[in-house]
Amino acid sequence: MSALKAAQAALAAEHAAVYGYGVVGGRVAEDRRAEATAAHGAHRARRDALRRTVRDLGGTPVAAAAAYELPFRVADPAGAVRLAAVLEDRVAGVYSDLVRASDGSLRREAAVALREAAVRAVRWRGSDVTFPGLAERV
Repeated sequence: MSALKAAQAALAAEHAAVYGYGVVGGRVAEDRRAEATAAHGAHRARRDALRRTVRDLGGTPVAAAAAYELPFRVADPAGAVRLAAVLEDRVAGVYSDLVRASDGSLRREAAVALREAAVRAVRWRGSDVTFPGLAERV
């Protein structure tokens, strides 16, 4: 996979995460709302940075969809927490691909983003996975 293709995939995942955190924020319990707000802001910042990265790599940044299909119905705070963990796992997966496809500063930045997503997933889920970013590939 080329660095451009991996960056586009990461950008698409960040678009979906920003959308998903809008749902999380609307359903999460009050005691975790600040955490959801911080994660939403982090994904917006990563999304914006990836737009620049894609342009720097010679591509046209993929646009956000008008809406995204959620992996399950989110009807309560427990569902919101579960969705947040899934979002972070998915983002970690695409950053894992970007780490493999890139080098230099882009690779370092992708590794930082992978680590941040893995840490947020652990916080939401309450447990970790052995190889963050590779959980869906096993």
